[in-house]
Amino acid sequence: MKNVGFIGLGDMGSQMAMNLKKSGFQPIGFDLSESRMESLREIGGATAATCSDVGTYCDVAFVMVMNGTQVKNVVQQLGESMQPGSTIIVTATIHASEIREAYAIAQEKGLEMIDSPVSGGLGGAQNATLTLMPAAKSSVLEANRPLLEAISSNILYVGEQVGAGQTVKASLQAYIGASFTAIFESLVLGAKAGVDGKVLFEVFGKSAAASPLFNNCAKLILDRKFEKTGSHIATMYKDLSITMAMAKENGVPMFTTASAFELFQAGKTMYPEGDNWSIVKMLEKMADTKVEW
Repeated sequence: MKNVGFIGLGDMGSQMAMNLKKSGFQPIGFDLSESRMESLREIGGATAATCSDVGTYCDVAFVMVMNGTQVKNVVQQLGESMQPGSTIIVTATIHASEIREAYAIAQEKGLEMIDSPVSGGLGGAQNATLTLMPAAKSSVLEANRPLLEAISSNILYVGEQVGAGQTVKASLQAYIGASFTAIFESLVLGAKAGVDGKVLFEVFGKSAAASPLFNNCAKLILDRKFEKTGSHIATMYKDLSITMAMAKENGVPMFTTASAFELFQAGKTMYPEGDNWSIVKMLEKMADTKVEW
């Protein structure tokens, strides 16, 4: 089995690396947090002192960091040590222009790249049920399909051009971000009008609007779990920033998504350590109500 590098062992990355291990691969990881690397060692994975060192030991490396600058820096370092013909799989969500810049760096070093942002959140990472939207040469994708199958239940090929994966993800986040804020507002409205939270949950969950997104989101709100659920508000805010930038570049008006973006910005300001659902607390304060069972 392939030795697989994994750069970025946060909430998502650590679970993805664990699933690679469960599938028989040998993950070799690096993260700026020593405690995260210790967690990888505890499940039988190996760690390296630098990104470049990871590249010495693997022929495929996942990159799951926070932003495009980090991705480009990691690709540059991996390019110093990975053998030509090796592959970098970027699962981070960044601007399409940034992934293309990272790909140009990889190409200079003779490396292949799969642009594969993910959807499914922490639960998807834990259960290996993530949805992947990879863009790459078809031959590169097929050569690495077993690795992708180890972390995903849905691999939806979006084309050969690196950058297409990020473009699809930015479009998807418009839908998810607007859905979140619609859920937040509808629950607060019902609560303020005197409807029990349990009733709202049951009715919404059996209506035409029912979805795993609603069930997970509403249950966390009703359970008053606003931190450490694996969906940090800063991440969604960053993703919506990418979406709005893409809309501006393409001249597309985004009325609903723009409102969601502003809500996430306000929520991030008020609850910088909170998760997405923290926005509900802000709306509750404004409406003088509380969403609960």
